[in-house]
Amino acid sequence: MLFSKKPLTIPDADSALPGRPTPIPTAPTHYVYGRDLQGPIPDGYEAAVFALGCFWGAERIFWQQKGVWLTRVGYAGGSTPNPTYEEVCSGGTGHTEIVEIIFNPAEVAFAELVKLFLESHDPTQGMRQGNDIGTQYRSAIYTQSEAQAETAREMLAAYEKALAQSGHASQITTELAPLEKVYLAEDYHQQYLAKNPNGYCGIGGTGVSCPIGLGVAS
Repeated sequence: MLFSKKPLTIPDADSALPGRPTPIPTAPTHYVYGRDLQGPIPDGYEAAVFALGCFWGAERIFWQQKGVWLTRVGYAGGSTPNPTYEEVCSGGTGHTEIVEIIFNPAEVAFAELVKLFLESHDPTQGMRQGNDIGTQYRSAIYTQSEAQAETAREMLAAYEKALAQSGHASQITTELAPLEKVYLAEDYHQQYLAKNPNGYCGIGGTGVSCPIGLGVAS
């Protein structure tokens, strides 16, 4: 998306951009599903938050997944409140580009979404994903319960072992942390590749399958 040289360290709260007190405008409805983009989550449904590079391609991967009720893109993991895309891309907010997935756990388990997340990008690249370089492209899982955190820890360890067995020398750099806040991105970023089918997508995996099953809870 943006290819100029970017800072590769995350600013602390004192040095991050100040942001603003109110959310930036975003789309009212999901372009693919037609649902309220900021409506209430249905009873019994859960949310997952992943960062795997440019959020345009990341979101498309998940809205195509069975059991997903809603997707929306935004920013998380940094210090700046209500940042703009330009601020995030400057490296001055500490945020990474994320996709938030609202899903029905009766149809798709959190572990299955983690598997899709891991297999859809290269989680060993640090502050980049392919040609997209900068802190906003780092890999991350932001969890909303200890159950999610435990599943993610187990699957990251299992996938790192699978990568090593396949000859992939690098260690996983995925950030794993409790979710603090998701700031929704601007209107034009929401479901971008549905609106622009020939648009840019830099998402690509390692080709290594992620183990899932015994010992990995959902």
